[in-house]
Amino acid sequence: MNFVKRAGLSLWARKGRTLITLCTFLVISVMVLAGVLVNDATARAQQEARRSVGAEVNLGMDLGALTSGGAGLQAPRIDAGTVDAMGGLPQVQRYTYSMWDRGILKGGTELVTEGVQSPMGADGTITLGVLDSSLLPDFRSGNFRLLSGRHLTAADKNDKLLMVEERLARKNGLRVGDKVTLGSNEGTASADFTVTGVYRDPRPVSEAEPEYGVNPANMLYASVGAFAGLNSGQEQGHESGGGSLQVANAVFLLRDADDLDGFKEEAARLAGSALDGFALDANDKALRQMTGPLKSIGSTATLAMWLIGLAGAAVLALLANLAVRQRRGEYGVLLAMGESRSRLILQQALEMVVVAALAVGLSSLFAQTLTQSAGQSLLGREAAAAQRKLDSWQAPPPGSTGIDQGMDPDERPVENADPVDRITVRLDPADVATVGAVGLGIALIATALPAGAVLRLSPRAILTKGK
Repeated sequence: MNFVKRAGLSLWARKGRTLITLCTFLVISVMVLAGVLVNDATARAQQEARRSVGAEVNLGMDLGALTSGGAGLQAPRIDAGTVDAMGGLPQVQRYTYSMWDRGILKGGTELVTEGVQSPMGADGTITLGVLDSSLLPDFRSGNFRLLSGRHLTAADKNDKLLMVEERLARKNGLRVGDKVTLGSNEGTASADFTVTGVYRDPRPVSEAEPEYGVNPANMLYASVGAFAGLNSGQEQGHESGGGSLQVANAVFLLRDADDLDGFKEEAARLAGSALDGFALDANDKALRQMTGPLKSIGSTATLAMWLIGLAGAAVLALLANLAVRQRRGEYGVLLAMGESRSRLILQQALEMVVVAALAVGLSSLFAQTLTQSAGQSLLGREAAAAQRKLDSWQAPPPGSTGIDQGMDPDERPVENADPVDRITVRLDPADVATVGAVGLGIALIATALPAGAVLRLSPRAILTKGK
């Protein structure tokens, strides 16, 4: 009788032991497959989060160089043409930079005088020249809302365009397409800027804009090249690449967070010494905030998978050892009849492999549904806890950074970056193959070791030594 037929008859004759082994293998297969599926699902969710958020890289003053004496007390400046070249790298989706100065409203346009009085005087306001207004933090977070018109873009760099707050627009009857005359901070230069957008700042007029101290209703955003040319006395068509426009900071939005290292290397090569005194810092806070629960359940699933796998392997080894001991007489007789040791080990291994294959097949039928339900429940609890922590954060009092109250500004939540609370589990053939390989490996190891220990004896020793 060949060993394959003997293996089938042995499995059928020992139904109780076969069933116990099958159940053990089934638990191992389900848990290992669940761990693989959860890890795959969380990896996909993290990748989707990366693509939705991108990676924001801030170009700003290197505080380490400043404190070590590597830079002067004056903040460094970089030519806008160099920043434009960095923004043209293939890793960059969009970028922006800005400069601010005092602007003088002329031609009958009046400031909003209710609330905080402008420190610039009765006709002066703070104007922020910006390359791409949609990348400003308040617009990206949804705190500011564009009511009509459009944002300033890089294509508008040297066009005389302006965005105004709705209260200033309402007081002066301004609409998209209207002209507003702006005068330079020094000298008599002035130019007509076209209103390209009207936005809403939710802060009341009684609350000063925190960075510039101006009434929020009087904050203007202008195309950076045209506004810089107005204050430098240049003509409209001047280019920043000639060194006329110097900026202190910039923001680059990358296409993918994985492009960060490549972008830093290319930017350093392209800019060279122009980056002295500057640092490129990745602002991946939004990504960490969104993917925190995913990493938590991924770690939990991996730990559970290893614990169950190791415990199951130990149980299977014990079952295989007991089975071999119970069949010492059978092995002794077969060896005495001339059966080879290798074929007896193959028979024992085949019995375990058949049970393992059946368990893996059964686990693939319901593991996806079970994992989706369990994983979603676990992720939902983690995401809810993370969201409660974000909601409990209290902003520092107006005019304070919160540092003097022992608050860490870095703990401030990123708006519109809610923790991911859903995953989609998909069962791929590669996952089943992985679990199958793990199960077969455990089966072979659990069988070969005890069987080899017994079959190394002679038939006489096996039959006379007893159990």
